[in-house]
Amino acid sequence: MVKAYNVLIMGASYGSLLGTKLMLAGHSVTLVCTEKTAELINAEGTVVRLPVRGRDELVSVDSKKLGLNLSAATPGNVDPANFDLVVLGMQEPQYGVDGVRELLDAVAVAKVPCMAIMNMPPLPYLSRLPGVDSSKLEHCYTDPTVWKNFEPGLVTLASPDPQAFRPPEEAKNILQVSLPTNFKVARFGDDQHTQMLQDIQDGIEAIDFKLDDGSSTALPVKVKVFESLYVPLAKWSMLIAGNYRCIEKDDMISIANAVHGNIEESAEVYQWVVSLCQTLGADVADMVPFEKYANAAKGLSKPSSGARALFGGAKNIERVDKLVQSIASQNGHSLASLDKTVGFVDERLELNRKA
Repeated sequence: MVKAYNVLIMGASYGSLLGTKLMLAGHSVTLVCTEKTAELINAEGTVVRLPVRGRDELVSVDSKKLGLNLSAATPGNVDPANFDLVVLGMQEPQYGVDGVRELLDAVAVAKVPCMAIMNMPPLPYLSRLPGVDSSKLEHCYTDPTVWKNFEPGLVTLASPDPQAFRPPEEAKNILQVSLPTNFKVARFGDDQHTQMLQDIQDGIEAIDFKLDDGSSTALPVKVKVFESLYVPLAKWSMLIAGNYRCIEKDDMISIANAVHGNIEESAEVYQWVVSLCQTLGADVADMVPFEKYANAAKGLSKPSSGARALFGGAKNIERVDKLVQSIASQNGHSLASLDKTVGFVDERLELNRKA
């Protein structure tokens, strides 16, 4: 029997997807969120809807109906020392918000292992990569000081490949998965902490979900553990070729259009980022082939969350575009298409901040 862990997830939206899989595997989950969302989740639980191969309708996992071990709390009402693992499921700018900042620092001081499911890698994780000078990347972060007390070996990264969204017409405890891929996580610095990830992987793999009609099914979205620190960086190619190229000078387009509107340029951008990761030390096997990504992108009919936030007036978004540009510059590389995208994002953020 796989050991049960007590997991704290900072971020109740995207975090509820991984949290649901953890709970189905027998682990306890606490979601950190706003007071109103915490009250809603504690009263009604969470609902995650997943597409399952061979089934026409989405499969709903309702934590309340299933009696899963779930609670929700505001940042000031949790003690990280009570948890075996902390999952960082918020977007990077949120970690500097009052209350969240203090909780994050308490996590660092308590030395609880952290797994990020952010697009933007935490600075301590980048410190684990040979050939990357993380001290020269602080300008890419909304507030780099929030990471100062973390030990790099206690921070790992999972590639947030699964795509999910909150249906706008429904309550904030409901999440719908649009692309049911896997969380690909790199090992921790310590073997014991890495074994916890392996236990989580094995428990999620073994889930046999009972359906209302009495049958059962495996559910998509697994956790896959890798020895290579570079496997989670496979997401960078997807973000730069798709998510950030949704952002144009005066408008935004869907990820599908960003990728397939000019497939040759998209392939060039994608492969350039892959080559950069290989320069840092990644193996070709750590990366995802462009063809596989391009096929998945056909179904991504909305602009990226970053693009929507940017054109919704956000003063800060995750800057993986600037991060990749800066790491490339450290290694003597540049790409005109990426420089143009970074310029569009910079301009739009400046407009939002002035407004």
